[in-house]
Amino acid sequence: MKPHDEDRIKRMLQEALPPIEDQVEPTRDLWPAVLRKLDQKSGAPPWFDLALAAGLLGLTAFFPASIPVLLYYL
Repeated sequence: MKPHDEDRIKRMLQEALPPIEDQVEPTRDLWPAVLRKLDQKSGAPPWFDLALAAGLLGLTAFFPASIPVLLYYL
């Protein structure tokens, strides 16, 4: 690579990437926000989880031989 190309790439990278500030820590404590988010979760599972459970129950009802295979992968 030519020195001219290296200088050009270096200049382009410096323009594209913002400088990193000295302060790398968050400006506030994040743990209370995490606790609030955990408290807001509802007890009902998402619809996709229910659909997967219904599919597994249907699979085991129509194909009982699949039960050992499913238990193996659990």
